Amino acid sequence: MTVLERPNFTPDTDPRDVIRWALAQHPDALMPSAFNLNGVVLLDLAVQAGYRGEVVFVDTGYHFPETLRTRDALRERYPSLTFVTLHPAPDAPQDTYADDPDGCCAARKVQPLQSYLRLRAPGALLNARSREQATTRADIPFVEDGGARLRVNPLAYWTREMLETYAREHDLPVNPLYWDGFLSVGCWPCTRAVRPGEDARAGRWAGKGKTECGLWVGENKL
Repeated sequence: MTVLERPNFTPDTDPRDVIRWALAQHPDALMPSAFNLNGVVLLDLAVQAGYRGEVVFVDTGYHFPETLRTRDALRERYPSLTFVTLHPAPDAPQDTYADDPDGCCAARKVQPLQSYLRLRAPGALLNARSREQATTRADIPFVEDGGARLRVNPLAYWTREMLETYAREHDLPVNPLYWDGFLSVGCWPCTRAVRPGEDARAGRWAGKGKTECGLWVGENKL
């Protein structure tokens, strides 16, 4: 992507405009999702912006039942999209989340998605990260390059309040755990509710010295 092709987005740019730009640049774009609040909002906005591609979910084998029901509700609500569920390899290690959380994430979440992306080879990924979620995401731009593909963050500047308001106004099927304080829902062994004053991802891998699974940061990032 050349400098001339990069649009002049501002923090007030409508996420749908970011999505439309991404689809014009890369019609083969895909959307990985774990169906958190951000992901549900992004999915709805993407459909409005003309996205008709794949929504790719990695079922690690440790998801909450509420997460799987949220996926199913979204699949029913958006029949124009193709929902793809990936699984770890049969020989992926099991029950290592306590002793080796990094290895568990790598084998059961990152590797299945990486393998699928190598097969599909999309030019861009639409993802739902926002700056307010965690200090590790505080500086993300609308468009990240420098890797195997563009990473497009249409919700980069949206706040939690904006996301919640949008979800309520559009009656979106948000994971019910969110309203119980699970502001970022991952696998059940490594997710707890967020305490007052903590950022949205503080309940992920609490006490394990990490806040990212490895999909978006690190040497194996997407």
